[in-house]
Amino acid sequence: MADSSEPDRIGIRAVSELTGLSIDTLRWYEREGLLPLVERGTGGRRRYSPAAIRFIRLVQALRRTGMPVDDVRAFVRMGSGLEWHDRRTALLERHAAAIEQQIGQLCQDLAVVRDKIAHHRDLKRRGLDCEDEIGTAAPGARPPGEAAPRTKRAAGTTRTTEDRNEHA
Repeated sequence: MADSSEPDRIGIRAVSELTGLSIDTLRWYEREGLLPLVERGTGGRRRYSPAAIRFIRLVQALRRTGMPVDDVRAFVRMGSGLEWHDRRTALLERHAAAIEQQIGQLCQDLAVVRDKIAHHRDLKRRGLDCEDEIGTAAPGARPPGEAAPRTKRAAGTTRTTEDRNEHA
């Protein structure tokens, strides 16, 4: 609920709900200098203006796309004003270029994964197994995470090399 003296300000819980960021994350952003000075209302409670919320969404996007915390902090410390315009723009342009590079790599990786999906569907349609294409699996190898079947040894027998390797 907003203070009557600040009708356009909202509290941290509402900002958390709007942005999807946890209250702890919002507080961490503030402590780490990733947000400009956060206003305080009655009782010292954080109050966020519409401009502050837009800035939080910018920081959220910068972090989600991989901008290092130090770069976000530098961006915030530059402040507003024409004297910082070129430096802030340059920082954002470098980050935009990095995002574009990530998108390009992700598109290439997605194409590889989709090709593999199509290949596996084709193999299944033709009734073929995909084991020949893996090449690194030893005969009788199990999928990752699948445990080897347990067998009981006769009393008084020793473990074989295979047993030792299996339990190493």
